[in-house]
Amino acid sequence: MNHQPVAVALAILYREGKFLLQLRDNFPHILYPDRWGLFGGHLEAGETPEEGLKRELIEEINYLVPQPKKFRCYNDDRAIRHLYHGPLTVPIHHLILGEGADLALATPEDIQRGNCYSPKLNDFRPLGIPHQKMLLDFIQSGININID
Repeated sequence: MNHQPVAVALAILYREGKFLLQLRDNFPHILYPDRWGLFGGHLEAGETPEEGLKRELIEEINYLVPQPKKFRCYNDDRAIRHLYHGPLTVPIHHLILGEGADLALATPEDIQRGNCYSPKLNDFRPLGIPHQKMLLDFIQSGININID
C-alpha cells in the first residue's frame, strides 16, 4: 500500500502577544483528537496552499486572514504542512467556530508548557506535538506578534 503524505495549510494567527488555537474534536478517527492545534486543513485539488488556507479559515472560524505570510514547510510521512502566519485583526469573540471543540488565545508560556485552558470544557488540554513544535519554532524566530 502506497501512503502519500497529505498536503495541508495551517495558520499561526496572533493577537496581543498570544496565539489562536483550535481544540480539535475528540473523535478517534482524526489526527490529534482532543488536542490543541492550529487552524487550517487539507488542500483541495488544484488549490495553492494560500488559497486552501484562506478557504479553511473561512470554514473553521469565518475569518479572512489579510495577506498571510509563509513561515515554513514541515514534511513527515503523514503530511506536508505549509505554515503561514498573520495577525488576528478581530477580537476572538467575533470569530464563529465552525469546526472543533473550542478556540482560545494561548500565551507563549502555554505553548512552552504544552497545554492550554479550554473555556468551554473548563479544563486544560495538551497541544498536539507537531503543533507545539511549529509554534515553538515560530516563537524562536523572533517575528513580532504584539499586534492588536
